[in-house]
Amino acid sequence: MRNFSTWLLACFIVMFWVFRIIVALMAQMRQEFFVTPFNETMEIILLFVVLLCLVLIVKRKMVGALIYLLAYGMYFGTDIATKVSLVLEDASQLTAADYTGLLISLIGIIIPVAVLLDLLADKNRKAHPKDKKTDWFYKNEAYDRKLDDRADKNNYRTL
Repeated sequence: MRNFSTWLLACFIVMFWVFRIIVALMAQMRQEFFVTPFNETMEIILLFVVLLCLVLIVKRKMVGALIYLLAYGMYFGTDIATKVSLVLEDASQLTAADYTGLLISLIGIIIPVAVLLDLLADKNRKAHPKDKKTDWFYKNEAYDRKLDDRADKNNYRTL
């Protein structure tokens, strides 16, 4: 994790994960909270899946980002689809809690997509790294030509 963007996304993942823990805990204790989980059992399973995905994302594994996107896409995607269709039909039926849930679901989709895009962008940088300390020597053809011309003029005697 050399990039600032990766650290930032990992922090967002952890903050959203802690928020989902609080949501699951409040639902289990039957306390009032401004967001309720769609499926309590699935929410708890997702908490453990995201923990595993976080470790894989920190290790820069593409599998972790794909599992994270797939899990959150299936969980939050259905909620987004139903609430957006309700908004398009009749927006007066939705309450403030529904809009808050829609916002949380959008955040739940945006973070995995951002993580996947960050890993895809970093894969390109890993395939073609740039190192200022050595590129001047290894990728400088004019220097190579100069070195070859100089090497041809050496006349050493062999004994």
